[in-house]
Amino acid sequence: MARYTGPAYKKARRLNFSLLENGKELAKRPYAPGQHGTDRRKKLSEYGIQLQEKQKVRLMYGLTEKQFRRVFERASKMKGIAGENLLKLLESRLDNIVYRMGLAKTRRASRQVVNHGHILVNGKKVNIPSYQVKPGDIVSVKENSQNHQAIKEALEATLKTPAYVEFDAKKMTGKYVRLPDRSELNQEIDESLIVEFYNR
Repeated sequence: MARYTGPAYKKARRLNFSLLENGKELAKRPYAPGQHGTDRRKKLSEYGIQLQEKQKVRLMYGLTEKQFRRVFERASKMKGIAGENLLKLLESRLDNIVYRMGLAKTRRASRQVVNHGHILVNGKKVNIPSYQVKPGDIVSVKENSQNHQAIKEALEATLKTPAYVEFDAKKMTGKYVRLPDRSELNQEIDESLIVEFYNR
């Protein structure tokens, strides 16, 4: 299945979950899309609840089904709790780090910034959004891309960066300090349901 490139707001309303993590999608219309969106929502089965949780996270990080499954399989082989490992691996993707540093307004935009070759990791150009950034890696904007309009606009709109990421807006250079703690990630996600979905 190809990556979803349709309206993010529609998917957010369907899942009753802010994919952009700012609540804007649900502020105006906090009900499902379509003419029956205001009707009472159907009660989901246990499988339906697990599937919905998986879709929330998959769409939030912008992965295809195949990519998401691969990340989950890698997370389940690591030491520790599989669900938390999954979220940490997703947070360590280059497109997500670029988004967390404030170099793009959305994850979809950060994916494009990476794809177009504006980003360096430890001084080398990386144009693969799924590239796994390791704690201690330096992520910067290429010198001739530092006046890129979209990047500048995103930086102006950024209020703060999470504690596990450092960013110097003047030098346009940041550092992935450490893996995030579960408490620093989205509290609306119940990753144990995703583990149950894949282990059923």
